[in-house]
Amino acid sequence: MADDHYDNITWHHGKVGHEDRCRLLGQKGMVVWFTGLSGSGKSTIAVEAEKELTRLGRMVYVLDGDNIRHGLNVDLGFSAADRHENIRRIAEVAALFKDAGLITFACFISPFRKMREFARERAGSTDFAEVYVRARLSTCMARDPKSLYKKAAADEIAYFTGISSPYEEPEHPDLVLDTDLLTLAESVEKVLSLVLARCSMDSDGA
Repeated sequence: MADDHYDNITWHHGKVGHEDRCRLLGQKGMVVWFTGLSGSGKSTIAVEAEKELTRLGRMVYVLDGDNIRHGLNVDLGFSAADRHENIRRIAEVAALFKDAGLITFACFISPFRKMREFARERAGSTDFAEVYVRARLSTCMARDPKSLYKKAAADEIAYFTGISSPYEEPEHPDLVLDTDLLTLAESVEKVLSLVLARCSMDSDGA
């Protein structure tokens, strides 16, 4: 199929830009991408960090993998192609949220490095932080809050990361949270330190 339709569309620039929205909110918009196995603690940490940052007067929104698949990505499965499309869509949404000046937490297994690099490119490398929520597979299987590992072991779920589909660990994450060793409070504190340093209007994003 030809891409001729792209010749007929252009990006519309408004009269209010990213910097204007950030000044209004008193923060730099950014994307914090939480990646890790199911059960590693991504959403649990993000939700607690969102609560604390909101208490500190920051505008934060959590994009959760399960929630997105209830709506925006309800049509996608878990094949490699669908996983890529899932992340492509949410990376675009996260980039738009960042442009609106929000601190956006994206909580997705996102097992492949290529997916995560695409998300970084869309948000902009200076406005993106990759957080690797690391836990041993045995730990995640023991937690198994949604009984997904149990179903995967019984062949009730295909393409399940860590069991029948691979997970590519981040090579250079901005932050590693080893939830085999850290408490929830300790993990949240590390996220807060990262975000507050990056989202300050006095920060240069380095």
